[in-house]
Order: sequence, then structure tokens, then C-alpha cells
Amino acid sequence: MSRPMLLVFLFIILIITSQFEWRQPLVDDDTAPSLSQKQQQISRREEVVKEKIILSQEKKIQRLNELVRSLEQKLLQCKGNNKTANDTVSHLTEHILELERKQILED
Repeated sequence: MSRPMLLVFLFIILIITSQFEWRQPLVDDDTAPSLSQKQQQISRREEVVKEKIILSQEKKIQRLNELVRSLEQKLLQCKGNNKTANDTVSHLTEHILELERKQILED
């Protein structure tokens, strides 16, 4: 082979290999949008799951608040019943003490 033919052959090989290398990034660029789309879908799904979790927690908080209100009402009722019972007991105690005083005075 002559020297110019060898140079032409090498030049053609160089052109072919450089074309192959140039196409490689183009393929990567084509797959990059699909990867970013997949990532966007994943992030959307994550957001939906997070929203569902937040809504579930809000419902649980509302239930707990209702339970707290109910317990507070029951506590107030118990306190009212307790006060009534205590007032009755103290009134009876005062009455008994009064009767005892009268007995002591009569003796």
C-alpha cells in the first residue's frame, strides 16, 4: 500500500470512529428526557403519597381533638357531681355537728 492510500484509509477510519463517538452522546441525550420524566413521575407519586399521609394525619388529629373535647366535658360533669356530693357531705357534717352541740348543751 502506498503512503497516500494508507493516510486516506486512516482518515476514513478516523471519520467513522468520530461519527460513532458523536452519536453516542446523542443517544444519551435521548434517554435523558425519559429519565427525567421517570424522575418527575416518581416525584409526583411521592407528593401524592405525602399528601395522603398528611390528610390521614389531619383526620387522626381531628378525631383526637374530638376525644379531648368529650373527655373535658366528662371531667367537668364529674367535677360538678363531685362538688354537689361534697356540698351535701359538708352540709350533713355541719348538721351532725350542730346536733352534737345541742346534745352537749342539753347534758
